[in-house]
Amino acid sequence: QQTGGMGEGAAMMTPQQVMADPALYALYYGRMAEMAQAQAAAALLGLSSGGHQMQAPQGGLTQGTQLLGGPGGSTGFPQGAIQSDPQHAATNYMAAAAATAAFGPPASGAGLSTASPLGGDHAWQENAEYLPSGGPSGSSLSQSEARLGHRPAGEAERAGGGKKEESQGRDRGGANKKAPVARPTSPTGAGLESLSGSPASSLLEEFKTNKTRKYDLPDILGHVVEFSRDQVGSRFIQQKLEVSEGSETDAIFAEVLPRGLTLMTDVFGNYVIQKFFEHGTQPQRRQLAAQLKGHMLALSLQMYGCRVIQKALEVVGEAEQWELVSELEGHVMRLVRDQNGNHVIQKCIECVSAQRLDFVVDAFRGNVVALSTHPYGCRVIQRVLEHCTPSQKDRCAVDEILAHTCQMAQDQYGNYVIQHMLEHGALPARMEIISKLAGQIVKMSQHKFASNVIERCLQFGGHEGRQIVINEMLGQTEEAEPLQAMMKDQFANYVVQKVLEVCSPEQQELLLTRMRNRLPALKKYTYGKHIVTRVEKLLTITQKKRDGPEWSKSQ
Repeated sequence: QQTGGMGEGAAMMTPQQVMADPALYALYYGRMAEMAQAQAAAALLGLSSGGHQMQAPQGGLTQGTQLLGGPGGSTGFPQGAIQSDPQHAATNYMAAAAATAAFGPPASGAGLSTASPLGGDHAWQENAEYLPSGGPSGSSLSQSEARLGHRPAGEAERAGGGKKEESQGRDRGGANKKAPVARPTSPTGAGLESLSGSPASSLLEEFKTNKTRKYDLPDILGHVVEFSRDQVGSRFIQQKLEVSEGSETDAIFAEVLPRGLTLMTDVFGNYVIQKFFEHGTQPQRRQLAAQLKGHMLALSLQMYGCRVIQKALEVVGEAEQWELVSELEGHVMRLVRDQNGNHVIQKCIECVSAQRLDFVVDAFRGNVVALSTHPYGCRVIQRVLEHCTPSQKDRCAVDEILAHTCQMAQDQYGNYVIQHMLEHGALPARMEIISKLAGQIVKMSQHKFASNVIERCLQFGGHEGRQIVINEMLGQTEEAEPLQAMMKDQFANYVVQKVLEVCSPEQQELLLTRMRNRLPALKKYTYGKHIVTRVEKLLTITQKKRDGPEWSKSQ
């Protein structure tokens, strides 16, 4: 239809009908004037067999499949077209990249199906790691900051668009591991760079190839935004901002500020914005912070924008902090469960005055167990235990954690929260955790995740708490059967090593007495060898202490 795009009420069409007509294909993406560029981009990607026969990407659109449309919907790729065949997911994304490079994101009223990974109003921004980072001069890509978006939790994996979070399982190669705090990453999209907007200027190309000339910030004036969005150029600006000052940085800032929101969401540009927050003047920080207002939620959910938000919260004044953070009220749970947003909530808890964070703490009530066993939520609950006031912790977290101690101790994420509770909680709460684990110490020590918790009980449970654990390890007989089983176990042997490390001299002597006669048998077991080495070393030290000065003289 020549009016209104292919919006509400558009006739049902097969994908081949759309793809076969470049004019209709261009209209679909809202940019008729750039038809030739679309054909060139598609040909470059091997999507054209000559003439006007533009073929649908293999594994995606197929003849006879109808586009979604009708009232309340938008035309676009069929639901599941991309997710259904991971083998061809890259081809589908490349096809979308070609059209986006030529026409910009889909115009209002005409876009990909909201059920598709590339669909909806936020499609371009959500798939920024696959699509071109810029657009042709005058294209609607320059308006992308008005449509900042995010990918709902789990969608990246379903669409083949992201790497699953690594398991926070136990690495028993040494000490306890804290919950990973890895930042989300994305591919640089090197294969799509040739499609991203206008080609690099001669100055940028010369800068990247000329190894003899020494460049300074004034040399790139007029090209600052372009340099900021280039990997090499961005690194150059960052290095210079750390050591430059005065008029040089003012001139750079004058070019950055009008495109600040765009650079905040750029894979390389976000680092330039962070450097201005870190090394800029107070007026410059205030101007950048002003650009964040009204966009806090969208930026917090965006891969690169969330990093800028975190840096801003570290350096701006308390009043500005509160202005920014208050925009997140009502969205806390959504952010906590998001792969990008959870880092922003963590930074809020770390940097903002606890008295300002009641809206965050209150959002967690009744949800602590669910969050503690969530790969992102567990990190946020740990920050609460570290930084919130005792009354806030009691109000939202402590009781719920204590009521589910055994369940959480055995969870791949929840065990980190119990460990944090033992480290940062009040003594009564720590003793209650140990009392709830009592009777199951050996079983828990042999568990991949719960064994971390038992080690923390030994480390932070005090003399009384350690004695409860040791008594259960020794058992009721001289044979110390529970201790023998633990010394041979792949996880429990680390608990035995920890108890020897932190116990009192009296407790250590009792343990060594029970272990001494078992050492020859332990040498036959893979995990027992670790114990043998530790015990033999301690026995030697103990013998030296007993011999005292007489032993020293004999040496």
